[in-house]
Amino acid sequence: MDILSLIGVVLALIAVIGGSILKGSGVAALWGPAAFVIVILGTFAAITLQTPLKTFMRAMSIAGWVFKPPVSDAHAIITKIVEWSNTARKQGLLGLESAVEGEKDDFMKKGLQALVDGGEPDAIRTVLEVELETRTHSDTQAAKVFEGMGIYSPTLGIIGAVMGLMAVMANLSDPSKLGHGISAAFVATIYGIGFANLMLLPMANKLKAIIHDQNQVRLMSIEGIISIAQGENPRNIEQKLHGYLH
Repeated sequence: MDILSLIGVVLALIAVIGGSILKGSGVAALWGPAAFVIVILGTFAAITLQTPLKTFMRAMSIAGWVFKPPVSDAHAIITKIVEWSNTARKQGLLGLESAVEGEKDDFMKKGLQALVDGGEPDAIRTVLEVELETRTHSDTQAAKVFEGMGIYSPTLGIIGAVMGLMAVMANLSDPSKLGHGISAAFVATIYGIGFANLMLLPMANKLKAIIHDQNQVRLMSIEGIISIAQGENPRNIEQKLHGYLH
């Protein structure tokens, strides 16, 4: 669990709700069904029009990474690769067959299988780098979905505010409705700017950071697998891979 993300959500709620209370508006002033429909639904409408279905579904599936990132223990992976290297030196590459069966990570399993099949180091590297590039591109595009929503949301907030002011102008003959109408009009602006800057854009940046970290771990894994294929000394492999941890 990413404790910083939880802290961020709590602080965001305190900032908005607490600020409204301290300013004398109260919590009720933040509620606006019309603003919610215009900003939230409008933002989703804009992003679904922009985004391919596959990318949108991927974005929804990785949104949880903000609070529970995928586990990638680089130290454990280095230990595992060094063990594979020792096995390969003692038993040959075919000795890694049992490791292939027990490996749960699909990316690592593909690299191991290529080793066992006797693939050339350059060929193995090419296959793994292509898959890594494809995964990274797919996940980065998914993260950009939230970035796009963060761009559209404030604009939808302005649209909501303008629509609210239009309703106010239509009731100028009744002064008793002006104060409430103007207040309700600006709720949409709060929704739009708050939704973007306290949720969507931070989510996009957090996801990009997680994807970058995953990318680095997989690059390290590729280097380790290629080093095994080239018959390097396990101690040298370990020292090389530890360079990725800095």
